[in-house]
Amino acid sequence: METTAYKPTADEIKRLREETGAGMSDVRNALIWAVGDQEKAKARLAELGQSKADKKAAERTANEGLVGSYIHAGGKIGVLVEVNCETDFVARNERFKELVRDVAMHVAAMSPLYLDRESVPADALAEVKAELEKTVPPGKPADVAEKILAGKINKWYEEHTLLEQPFVKDDALTIGELVKSVSGVLGEKIAVRRYVKFALGEE
Repeated sequence: METTAYKPTADEIKRLREETGAGMSDVRNALIWAVGDQEKAKARLAELGQSKADKKAAERTANEGLVGSYIHAGGKIGVLVEVNCETDFVARNERFKELVRDVAMHVAAMSPLYLDRESVPADALAEVKAELEKTVPPGKPADVAEKILAGKINKWYEEHTLLEQPFVKDDALTIGELVKSVSGVLGEKIAVRRYVKFALGEE
């Protein structure tokens, strides 16, 4: 006996499309796959969207987006952040706007020094390595000492670069992973381009 495929209603498709910004056919197929379960369908869209984003990342450009702000501590701390996407349609999506706000709030709370590993100047990284080398226990074989130092440098990146810092609202995710998850749901390349933090009285 044949089973009849689940047929999502127009309201279900509209709701999921508004929440994710994904294409009509992708939303419909995800709902069919999830037999109407909205959360499972979202996860499916995230999985498929991220797969597409990863595959085409090299040839896609993100020139749209938003500049978001976050003001904290009674106006004594302020952050501006630019997050890019591919289309104005996604830039107007509430999930994208939420991501921009979350990144700005995170910067206000965690004060990352650099955007990512590639943003760290060579001379600054050389100073960091020199300081961390002093903390490697003496007498270790060269290969062991090298691994210890590499671990310490990775830890430094995790503490001081925005994309590798654990997200302040959910430390199970890094900011980079948060951006990728939203990119997967919305089906577009998303990238944090730059940010700046102002704190009253600080240089």
